[in-house]
Amino acid sequence: MIKPFKVNVSENILNEINIKVKNYPWHEMPIDGGWEYGTNLDYMKEISSYWVTKFNWKKHEKEINKFSNFKTDVDGIEIHFIQEKGSGSNPQPLLITHGWPGSIIESLHIIEKLAHPEKFGGKEEDAFDVIVPSLPGFGFSGSSSRPIGPRKMAEILNKLMNKNLGYKNYLAHGGDWGGTISNWIAYDHSDNCKGIHINFLSMRLPDGPQSKEEEKWHKEFTKGQEMEEGYRTQQATRPQTLSYAMMDSPVGIAAWIIEKMYSWSDLDNDDIESVYSKDILLANVMIYVLTKTFNTASWIYYGRREEGGRFFPKDFKQIKVPTAIAIFPAEMSPWPPRSYLDRMFNVKQLTKMPKGGHFAALEQPEIFIKDISNFFNVVLNEENKKNFK
Repeated sequence: MIKPFKVNVSENILNEINIKVKNYPWHEMPIDGGWEYGTNLDYMKEISSYWVTKFNWKKHEKEINKFSNFKTDVDGIEIHFIQEKGSGSNPQPLLITHGWPGSIIESLHIIEKLAHPEKFGGKEEDAFDVIVPSLPGFGFSGSSSRPIGPRKMAEILNKLMNKNLGYKNYLAHGGDWGGTISNWIAYDHSDNCKGIHINFLSMRLPDGPQSKEEEKWHKEFTKGQEMEEGYRTQQATRPQTLSYAMMDSPVGIAAWIIEKMYSWSDLDNDDIESVYSKDILLANVMIYVLTKTFNTASWIYYGRREEGGRFFPKDFKQIKVPTAIAIFPAEMSPWPPRSYLDRMFNVKQLTKMPKGGHFAALEQPEIFIKDISNFFNVVLNEENKKNFK
């Protein structure tokens, strides 16, 4: 059963959050701080002041509710999703999955342009049925009773598309965990998924680097991750311990998330607001705060470790589903050489973007949308569209 859903947070809950933010016990930071030790203290004070004096959650709630929102049971988990039916007679179904510390907020401003391109100077025949779920354990979706990883989430979302929504075939895009989930969808569910577009890669081949170029990349990746392993290791090993500190602290959750938005984005002059407004940053944070899902959203890291970590199975064979790769220059980790990608994917399009980082849909929405549309509507030829009738 698919049930309509609307976000409606009570004023009492919003007031309780504001009180916690207002009364946060600020503490010290090293005098040479900046962002080197973590989230900048001065900026956290600034955005927290904005939070209690100017931020209006109801405005963002209205943005979410202007689309058709639903909930449905998949494998015993209540999955929330937005579904915007595309223009024309034969829009292609497109599943867009977010990651951590993201949410559906990342996609709100691109849904209409993908579903109704003719309203924005495009062609009606390039429209998509756009489906944007909250991942299990994230946002307005329910959670499993214990951690699950991206491979299981891929299975759940394939069932959402195929069984619950009735799309025999569909396309998928993902960044961050959404990219990993899209990899697993293409690997395990190629009967249903007919093309993937990704802007982040976390999966690895079981046979490792096979050339000097690939060895060099692997060493650079490993060294570059030294300063990024802290949050990941904590969430993959002891997420419950972290949750006790976070669940009652909106400011703590904001600091944990905003630091990644700062570190992983293509900023001008190290200014986070050169890319994101305070409103967007806080709207994304509020998804975690309001739904009390900071804990369960971190479980995906634990679940991936149980599934085998970054590596595909030892008997891995190249993913045959046509794949598009969008490489943004400020991505948090370097992409492997083309030789490595070709062993992993059936690469049909690879675009090196001029600007942007990890949160591509938010940072560079126009070139992001253009790349998706070009791949699914041009590179995948007209013959493929017959699969979606």
